[in-house]
Amino acid sequence: MDLKRAKKETVDPTYLWIGPNEKPLRGNYRINITKTGKLMVKDFLEPLSGLYTCTLSYKTIKAQTQEEKMVKQRYDFMMFVNPFAPGWKSACSDSGDCEDITNHNILQARDRIEEFFRSQAYIFYHDFNKTLPAMHFVDHSFQVIRMDSCRPGFGKNEGLHSNCATCCVVCSPGTFSPDVDVTCQTCISIHIYGAKSCP
Repeated sequence: MDLKRAKKETVDPTYLWIGPNEKPLRGNYRINITKTGKLMVKDFLEPLSGLYTCTLSYKTIKAQTQEEKMVKQRYDFMMFVNPFAPGWKSACSDSGDCEDITNHNILQARDRIEEFFRSQAYIFYHDFNKTLPAMHFVDHSFQVIRMDSCRPGFGKNEGLHSNCATCCVVCSPGTFSPDVDVTCQTCISIHIYGAKSCP
């Protein structure tokens, strides 16, 4: 219910939640609908993404005639998995090119991992008094290769996400990505976000 309706007395309210599969939602280990009509979802996953509709039904009573009237109001909510990591906006807000910042951070991580293995190898070969786990690092054997791919159910879409054209985002209804492809493929029989196959 909206804020205006919440401030008024509501007589005999009932709530009907419809999920992305266009079927009424029932409580289970992931989904709970409270007595006041709140939808609570635990461990939200890609297949749960899509349009959720809540229909609120309640009675109104005219004071003069005591006439009862049933009123229905529909509320639509689009819920989906956020494909971006927490904090991505703040990491990129000071720069016009988020991709450059991301690439710089990846290279820093690579350098730190490489330095860790180098220092372990140095200690192993030069300080024989310490007991270290068997770990061997061969110089120039560690490298980072850029892979232009997205995990299944995700793809890149410059048209829909021009603010981050190279970001992997969840495939929209009507599309899917079965493997580590770069784009979501068309499939008209898909009605959910993050599809990994076309039925």
